[in-house]
Amino acid sequence: MIITPKASTLNYVKASLTLLLFVLSSFTNAQNVKVVTGSIIDAKTKSEVSEVNLRILNADSTKIYEGETNADGVFAFENIPFGNYSLIVDDETYNRLIIPFSLKEENALGFTFTPFEVGRKVTWMFDWGDAFGKEHYWSHLLAKIIMIIYFACLFLVLFYSILQVTLAITYVKNKKKKKEEVLPVFDPNNTPKVTIQLPMFNELYVADRIIETVANFDYPSDKFQIQVLDDSTDETVDVIAKKVAEIKARGINIQHIHRTDRTGYKAGALDDAMDQVEGEFIGIFDADFVPNPDFLQKVMPYFRDEKVGVVQTRWGHINKDYSLLTELQAFGLNGHFAIEQGGRTAAGHFINFNGTGGVWRKTCIEDAGGWEHDTLTEDLDLSYRAQIKGWRFEYREDVIAPAELPVTMSALKSQQHRWMKGGAECFIKMWKQLATAKGVRISDRVHGLSHLFNSSVFIFILIIALLSLVLLHIKDSFSDLNYVIRYGAFFLISTVFLGYYYWQSYRDKTGHPIKDFFKFIGRFFIFLMVSMGLSLNNSVAVIEGYLGIKSSFVRTPKFNLAANHNAEENRYDKKSLSILNIGEGLLFLLFLGTAINRAIYGDLGMVPFHLMLAYGFGVVFYHSIKELRGVKTK
Repeated sequence: MIITPKASTLNYVKASLTLLLFVLSSFTNAQNVKVVTGSIIDAKTKSEVSEVNLRILNADSTKIYEGETNADGVFAFENIPFGNYSLIVDDETYNRLIIPFSLKEENALGFTFTPFEVGRKVTWMFDWGDAFGKEHYWSHLLAKIIMIIYFACLFLVLFYSILQVTLAITYVKNKKKKKEEVLPVFDPNNTPKVTIQLPMFNELYVADRIIETVANFDYPSDKFQIQVLDDSTDETVDVIAKKVAEIKARGINIQHIHRTDRTGYKAGALDDAMDQVEGEFIGIFDADFVPNPDFLQKVMPYFRDEKVGVVQTRWGHINKDYSLLTELQAFGLNGHFAIEQGGRTAAGHFINFNGTGGVWRKTCIEDAGGWEHDTLTEDLDLSYRAQIKGWRFEYREDVIAPAELPVTMSALKSQQHRWMKGGAECFIKMWKQLATAKGVRISDRVHGLSHLFNSSVFIFILIIALLSLVLLHIKDSFSDLNYVIRYGAFFLISTVFLGYYYWQSYRDKTGHPIKDFFKFIGRFFIFLMVSMGLSLNNSVAVIEGYLGIKSSFVRTPKFNLAANHNAEENRYDKKSLSILNIGEGLLFLLFLGTAINRAIYGDLGMVPFHLMLAYGFGVVFYHSIKELRGVKTK
């Protein structure tokens, strides 16, 4: 028999089940947090970011809740049970971030995260994703390699500045001692015969002036010879021939030696004329020099010491006040001719003959192997070969050989290119010999190698400049590397050391310490900035030198502004748009844009450095283009 429940009984059961489900449902909801919410901010822009992917992971199970931020940067997860969790930012654009948190009964109505920041990933640095269990392993590794290179260059610049400041300290100490120095007296009756060599190549504007200047030297005529070493290919040949004939008619011993084969350039001309040298000593002047009549009277007494192979004098600047460009060149050259030459001499280290404004003992040249033309700086090459042989060089800061400074950016860059490339060539040629030569002190080796290598500083400056841009992105992307980047500020001490170096050689002091100091600070930082701007031009030259890329000897155009007031009319000052000009312009825009961008976002750490770079590249680019436009509008 089948028993059928009564309707009232069925209704009771249904009501009981409904009540039970309601109670269970209420109990379940009582174990959940109604909503877990928060907001995310971009670490760089400081603004809320949308569509950032997040996950909530239960620590006690594999349960995962997924979501993303809305247009206001807000995220919300509903009905999350009590327990221990991790909020994970897991997004393609932003760095992975894990925030542990716990949900308890007191959070039943809601749990809110304090707004937090996330940084962008380094997608431009090979964003290869997870590897070896680490987030973006290869990007992180590349960042570390870049930082190692960056700090290595900073260290090398610091090492260079330390050597320079030690020379400055030695110079200052020695300068105090020199106040008691007794200078040798010139004796015209017992002075040796001297040959003055004037190497020239197409020096139309200054050939007359240098020949006339040297012909007026106050030195016994029977102990004096002039050789005009002329490699010219234009009407300069006729100008020189006419002037030499005029000087010869005065009874002065002078020869015009003209080569039609310019093999070896300046070094080749000097070497070819050696068999016609009558003097025991050889003075050399470039065509833009205007030495005083008593030059030999001041120099020759120092050769009484038979170990002295060279007497080098300080360069003066006859057109220092022509423009800011010439003032900056004088500022830099004064550092070399005071601290480097003076400091090295005082410490007994090797110095260099500067190619002009000095006198050689002929036997010193011959003993060292003679003039060689496998580098663009034959003077530096021969200087080191001679000193390794044991010859001593005497530097006289008190004897001045006035000269003309380049007045155009194109002329300056041409001169800098030759000096920097020649220095690198000499380093490649001489470093092993200097490092292994017997009888050379360790300190002389260190300073000598640094001297030969110092043109490479421009490569380090350029690398530091370019990598500083990358470092900003590393700073944004890898919070764990930020503490290392902060140590870069320590290397600002290099600027302090260089400031001391140039202060000791600063020759525009008026006796008013405060006024002089502030004027110096302005000039010093402008000099640093323009030097930074020349780093691309000079780095290319140094790299060419290290790679053995040969080029012709491009002599610096001479202007003789006293006779030719318009510098743009110089036919020898070749100007043309090059890829380096374009590169300097692009670097100007790049560093200026970066400085402005970082200043807007309040990240000021590298803004001063990038503004200095922008100014330097901007000045070099502006003057290069301005001079180029002047040529095109003629």
